[in-house]
Amino acid sequence: MDHTAELSASCSPATLFSWVDDLGRYPSWLGIVERAEPAPADPGDPGPAWIVDLSARVGPFSRAKRLRMVRRAIDAPRSVEFARRELDGRDHGVWELRAHVAGDATSSHLRMHLHYGGRLWGPVLEPILGEEIERSRARLVRLVAADADAT
Repeated sequence: MDHTAELSASCSPATLFSWVDDLGRYPSWLGIVERAEPAPADPGDPGPAWIVDLSARVGPFSRAKRLRMVRRAIDAPRSVEFARRELDGRDHGVWELRAHVAGDATSSHLRMHLHYGGRLWGPVLEPILGEEIERSRARLVRLVAADADAT
């Protein structure tokens, strides 16, 4: 599954970037991210790590997933990449998230791309993800507007 989403906001790229470069901030604006907390570092990690709990509900059914994600690349305030990196030695579905921010001092554009290479979550996650992204846009725009007003 590959999903790309975009949004524009009335703030500097640095303000918008601060909401996407730290997975710990995602639960405040992206509803499928129930929790994202710092994880213990591993010598093989290319950057900081988080334990991320995803949750999705379809009617009376729900599905939850826990991932260990690491920030594998950052070029602040323009781009950041995260990838799943589990430490249990087993094969896991690929999860990758890339964010790119562009703009000027007063306006920014965010483009995010999620890649999921497993089979279990794809059919369930894709329609829920699309709906949640629509809802999350307004939440993220409100949060970055509040940050921009505070500076």
